[in-house]
Amino acid sequence: MTALRNRAIVAGVGDSPIGKVPDMSALELCVAAARAAIADAGLTVRDIDGLVTAYTMTEPYPVFYGALAEAMGMTLRYGVEQTAGGGTSGVMIHDAALAVISGRADAVLVVSGDNRATGMGRDNAVAALAAWGHPDYEYPYGGFIPAYYALIAQRYMHTYGATSEDLARVAVTQRGHALRHPNAHMTKPLTLDDVLSSKPIASPLRMFDCCLISDAAGAMVITRAERAADLPRPPVYLLGVGEAFTHEHILAAPDLLHSGAGAAADAAYRMAGVGPDAVDFAALYDCFTITPMLLAEECGLAAPGEAAELWRSGAADLEGRLPINTHGGMLSHAHAGATGGLFGSIEAVQQLRGTATGRQVARHEIALVHVEGGIMSNHATMIYGRQPV
Repeated sequence: MTALRNRAIVAGVGDSPIGKVPDMSALELCVAAARAAIADAGLTVRDIDGLVTAYTMTEPYPVFYGALAEAMGMTLRYGVEQTAGGGTSGVMIHDAALAVISGRADAVLVVSGDNRATGMGRDNAVAALAAWGHPDYEYPYGGFIPAYYALIAQRYMHTYGATSEDLARVAVTQRGHALRHPNAHMTKPLTLDDVLSSKPIASPLRMFDCCLISDAAGAMVITRAERAADLPRPPVYLLGVGEAFTHEHILAAPDLLHSGAGAAADAAYRMAGVGPDAVDFAALYDCFTITPMLLAEECGLAAPGEAAELWRSGAADLEGRLPINTHGGMLSHAHAGATGGLFGSIEAVQQLRGTATGRQVARHEIALVHVEGGIMSNHATMIYGRQPV
């Protein structure tokens, strides 16, 4: 279980323009983020011999990592494209770390991006939301992604007494964080009244309870820890990682309030040799406001039914005891498929380096990032540290 601990580092991170970027394709966004990450690592394209990419919906190349490598003039020893819904970034990072410590590659570029805000169109976006429903037992009855998460939210509220105001507070807090990020999609303040009076989507979820659709790309460079001394940036160590999968469709979910997130987090903690008390801040997947609340509990950052208190008390604020989604998350920073979750890891790196200007948290030794895909289906937890443990 300790095979990865301290052996792989994040050497560089980068992002593309974010928001509505009609003059850039998905591939062009990915190239921009990739070049930024390589430069941040103090490397050149020639130094990168591994590439891990995610799927795109707007430019479905047969082999996207091949198209990206071609566009950048890269020669690879290792290349792969991953698909695990919103959990893809965790699988990508895990793969990249395994590749460098096994010797399959010396430096692996992890890249995800899509131009969903300007490149999909309404009909394609709606079709994408419906695609996760079971073709026989869910989709024909009107099921689509917001409705499935609404079922989870209804169950959570019924079981623990949480309110719509508790959900709304997550969105408001994260908007405040995004306003302090120089490259966030959302740039206007958001109030509780704004959330609670926004358009109903699937009860109890309203428009501002739902994540963005953005044009965006993000990238990371991962290499072996022994190379840290030769790189210009402080290394960020991958201390632990865990993955879990429980179901594809919500009708097969073993429990609406307990998914594979707990198993993934437990595996990551065991690999890192730390527990939840060691976590200084977290990035929790937030496709809807209910999601980070559930994930906080499953990752051991709050007791069952008590996650809402993190946002009520201000603990999840930038100045709180456990800042959550300090970049604004997918609710306010950006969401473009697998890229939304990747930005959580990019933010963790910037916070751990102490370079998150304008939103830097006080305690930044260990970060937890959790991503999930489908309907709480595919899970990955990453624990990052400023120092080896």
